[in-house]
Amino acid sequence: MAKKATSGNGRTSTSRTAAALGEKPVTRRARPASDNGAAKPASKPSARAGGKKAARVEPRVKLKEVSPKKMKTKEFEEELAKLQLELVKMLDWVRESGHRLVVVMEGRDAAGKGGTIKRIADPLNPRFCRVTALPAPNDREKTQWYFQRYVEHLPAAGEMVIFDRSWYNRAGVERVMGFCSDQEYWDFIRSAPEFERMIIRSGIQLVKYWFSVSDDEQERRFKNRLRDRTRRWKLSPMDLESRSRWIEYSKAKDVMMENTSIPESPWWEVDADVKKRARLNCIHHLLSLVPYQEVEYPKLKLPKRQEDPGYKRPPKESLNWIPAKY
Repeated sequence: MAKKATSGNGRTSTSRTAAALGEKPVTRRARPASDNGAAKPASKPSARAGGKKAARVEPRVKLKEVSPKKMKTKEFEEELAKLQLELVKMLDWVRESGHRLVVVMEGRDAAGKGGTIKRIADPLNPRFCRVTALPAPNDREKTQWYFQRYVEHLPAAGEMVIFDRSWYNRAGVERVMGFCSDQEYWDFIRSAPEFERMIIRSGIQLVKYWFSVSDDEQERRFKNRLRDRTRRWKLSPMDLESRSRWIEYSKAKDVMMENTSIPESPWWEVDADVKKRARLNCIHHLLSLVPYQEVEYPKLKLPKRQEDPGYKRPPKESLNWIPAKY
């Protein structure tokens, strides 16, 4: 019988082994350090393109003492503004240096991935920071190599890509909902680490986050979505099904973490029970992993507007103006 282990938040989870699922075992991989005292990976992941080791760069902004309590909006916005300024500096460096950065966002439904992605991408140039959220594969894509449709979205030099869910759909929803066969699943578990090592060897920095939310907090957020018409679209039939299969998802997540958290690209867990703190902590941590430096730009002078005394603007009445209701 599989042993039970109690995590720091008081929840009980099944032992992180393939045996917990009654499946064939897969070689155990190194796992990153986490807040619940999990073992650290054998070595730190490379932070610079080309596989070269880079000195750890601390973000230029230090967060205040963390607290499990909710955060006031004013305090959150002040801290967020500082971090977003650093994100702009980071992307400037990415563009200037030719760095390539991939950030994978995974986690429970309603864990706050989308809100964090929005806060990261909002201040950044969308030409150089793309958010990729792929729909379910079509009939043609189903016949491709599983990773193929994700490869075309990887960044070129000077670009950053954020995957709002990724190839790890196979280890989660596809596994639990029966959308893939056992052979396809275990082939993915074996192939994912090698696929990611290929990405890293090509010079791409890969960062993976898992957003963790408690059962009670997820239920509260689902109920809020049911009540709020502006957020109702966020609740899909698949989300409701995930509630009834909470333990199955937990077991699938444990196996995924154990076998795909490799030294070159460990999983980093985000405590997402308090959304505002989760967003700040995730951005702060991401900044600490990228060895960016502030890029100095030449000072620009705004030129004078062109003068043409012979030009006459058409009458305003001849143009189609929208009604000024506000």
